[in-house]
Amino acid sequence: MNAHSDPANPLFTVGHSSLELQVFLALIAQYGVQMLCDVRSRPASFRFPQFNREPLEAGLSSVGIRYEFLGQTLGGRPADPRVYREDGLVDYAARRRALDFAEGIDRALVLSRTNVTALMCAEEDPLQCHRFLMICPALLDQGATPAHIRRGGVLESQRGAEDRLLVLHGFDDVTSTSLFVSGRDAALSDALVPQSKDFAFRASPEAAEYF
Repeated sequence: MNAHSDPANPLFTVGHSSLELQVFLALIAQYGVQMLCDVRSRPASFRFPQFNREPLEAGLSSVGIRYEFLGQTLGGRPADPRVYREDGLVDYAARRRALDFAEGIDRALVLSRTNVTALMCAEEDPLQCHRFLMICPALLDQGATPAHIRRGGVLESQRGAEDRLLVLHGFDDVTSTSLFVSGRDAALSDALVPQSKDFAFRASPEAAEYF
C-alpha cells in the first residue's frame, strides 16, 4: 500500500505558456483551483513577464487563489550537482531519489488534501515538461493521480497523456485501447527515458557542477 492515498480533491498540472494572465486565471478557475504550486525553478518569465512571481501572486490573490512556491524542491533545474549527468542533462530518476524532492512531493500532497491544487510550470504540453516527466511518476508512486489542464480548457487525464507518450515512442501495443497491456508499466519507464532526454534541462557539462 502506498504511503499516501489519492487526495480527496482533484490534483492538476498546468502550463502557463503564452497566455494572458486573466485568461490563465479563468482557465484554472474553471476547474475550481484553490492553490497554485509554482514548480518552476525560478518563478519568473523573461518572455511572459505577467508570470513573474509578483504579478502572478497578485492576480491569483485577486480571484481568491493561494500561491506557494515549490521550485526549490520540485523545479526542473535542481541545484544539486549530483543529479546532473556528465553531459549536463538533469537525470530525473536520480532527482526523484533525493530527500528534498520527496519533501516537496509530500508538501504538494498535503496541500492537495485541503485545497484543489494545480502544479504550474511554463510548457503547455505536459509531455514537454518536467511536471509530467519528473514529478508525475513520484505522485503516482504515492497514490495520487493528476490530470492536466490544457489550452482551451481541455482536461487530459494522466492515462491519456501516458498513451500519447507511448505512441510517440513506438509502444502502441500497450496503450489503453490495446487488448494486451501487461507490459504497460515497463514501456512507460522506457518511453520516459528518450522523452526526458529531449526535454530535460541541460546545462553545459562544465557548468553542471555549479548548479
